[in-house]
Amino acid sequence: MGVVMFLAGAAFFAASVFLLYGIKKQLSEMTEALKEVKMGNGNRRILAAPGEWTAPVAYELNGIIRSYEERILALNKAEETNRQLMTSLSHDVRTPLTTLIGYLDAVHRQLVTGDEREAYMETARKKAHDLKEYIDILFDWFRLNSDEFAMDREILEAAELTRNILIDWIPVFEDTGLDYDIQIPDRPAQVSLDAECYRRILNNLIQNVLSHSHGSWVEIRMLQKAREVSISVSDNGVGMESEDLKHIFERLYKCDRARSEKGSGLGLSIAQQLTEKMGGRIAVQSQPGKGTRFTLTFPLCE
Repeated sequence: MGVVMFLAGAAFFAASVFLLYGIKKQLSEMTEALKEVKMGNGNRRILAAPGEWTAPVAYELNGIIRSYEERILALNKAEETNRQLMTSLSHDVRTPLTTLIGYLDAVHRQLVTGDEREAYMETARKKAHDLKEYIDILFDWFRLNSDEFAMDREILEAAELTRNILIDWIPVFEDTGLDYDIQIPDRPAQVSLDAECYRRILNNLIQNVLSHSHGSWVEIRMLQKAREVSISVSDNGVGMESEDLKHIFERLYKCDRARSEKGSGLGLSIAQQLTEKMGGRIAVQSQPGKGTRFTLTFPLCE
């Protein structure tokens, strides 16, 4: 009996020593892994078999490391975006502002007279409006990505709201010679929207047609399907390549690098964020040489 007890005790001691050795080895591996993470290797993971004592700790640490790496990537992306934004701001604000000052100085010094003076003033006016539009988009962007941004959503009649927005665009279409076809049904559509945000989305999509489509007509149509309402903005312009469609809603993305001086690359990103914050979605269809269609879809209120 004593021999059996001794052997059992010896076996227990040996097992304990082996277990402690295993735990010590795993803790050492965890320490080394955490040192690598501290040095910047966010891809490092701590390996542990499901039955090991340290497995729960290893899994939690891996989760913390993964979260840490995701935050670092997000910060790096935000830093790169801000850098690009500052570069774009420097170019897209300074260039029209310099031109604007040049035209106004010429008029002020009476270097131009008569019809030429009027042409200079009209050019200056257009440059001022372009600059204001760009600053408005920047303001929307910073406001949208700040902690202070809040929507004032309420149940609105989307068809009537859309008509009121489009009324202001009709003179613009006629002045620019752009044919238009607007189809808004008489049937009411109750949707939970922030009126100003919805206006900004629709204005961005229409302005995108005017600035970039190079088309001759625009069609704006509202349709109701079951529990949803959709609003599409279509044109017959140059269209986009499939590769551009993958990135069209990304911040600062511009399809045509040749026209990079026109536009901020933020308008469609803002439109997407505002749409999603109101519970809707935005989609795009396009083919080179056959035009583009943006479609907003929102759930109807019961």
